[in-house]
Amino acid sequence: MKFTLKDFHLRSFVAATLSEDLGPTGRDITSESVIPSDVHFAGVMDSRDPIVVAGLPIAAAFFKHLDSGMKIDVLASEGQQVAAGTDLMWLKGRARAMLTAERSALNTVQHLSGIATMTRKYVDAIEGTGCTLLDTRKTIPGLRILEKYATRMGGATNHRMGLWDAAMIKDNHVAVAGSVEEAVRRAKDAGVARIILEVDRITQIEPGLAAGANHLLLDNMDVDELKAAVALVAGRVPTEASGGVTLETIRAKAETGVTYISVGRLTQSAPAADIGLDFAQA
Repeated sequence: MKFTLKDFHLRSFVAATLSEDLGPTGRDITSESVIPSDVHFAGVMDSRDPIVVAGLPIAAAFFKHLDSGMKIDVLASEGQQVAAGTDLMWLKGRARAMLTAERSALNTVQHLSGIATMTRKYVDAIEGTGCTLLDTRKTIPGLRILEKYATRMGGATNHRMGLWDAAMIKDNHVAVAGSVEEAVRRAKDAGVARIILEVDRITQIEPGLAAGANHLLLDNMDVDELKAAVALVAGRVPTEASGGVTLETIRAKAETGVTYISVGRLTQSAPAADIGLDFAQA
């Protein structure tokens, strides 16, 4: 099964993850000691809760890495919303390989589907407002590309991928530069095309725009402050509500007219989806 993500090498990820689990000996001593080498299993991966699916092609790659001849049928699409009890993948192959790859495969699908599932709840909460949900850089080190893929499967749009693709001037940058306008001016003079300015006070908006900011992040503002900020900006640049957004508060913030709302908890706090793998003699 072909699965490609920009700047993500699937085979390297699978090999490194399995290497971590197999340790310095490269062995699964439980499966080796308990399961004869010639035994074959059939298995079904299924969801125990309603979820949004993400990561099945990666799970399949774990099994194929250890048994290239394993037969795998992926039964759900990436980004698909499925009911509790839905079969996600059917497998048939060498039992040892299946058991050795099981935890790495499940960990990946549980984590990514958990992110996608939470993301979909936030997307649904702002449906019809015209506001777009963004993720953040609050990701587990080493997993950013996969976690941001999962938010897309849940219906969100990726914010900047890292420190390299946009300038985001925050309060500490302003403190060092001396003022909002000086910080923005320096970024503009450096030739940065996309300059996101974080503001936590309405009075920072006009100086920031005058200096050349082309995206405003309205940090930790309540609904009334967001409405005032949106009115002041009057469509000159995109506006983004951020900070402390929850499922209970996101709708009211979206209805203020902001262009975007960014939510760190999508990747920072999403619980793993409840997904299992049940085996039977082949």
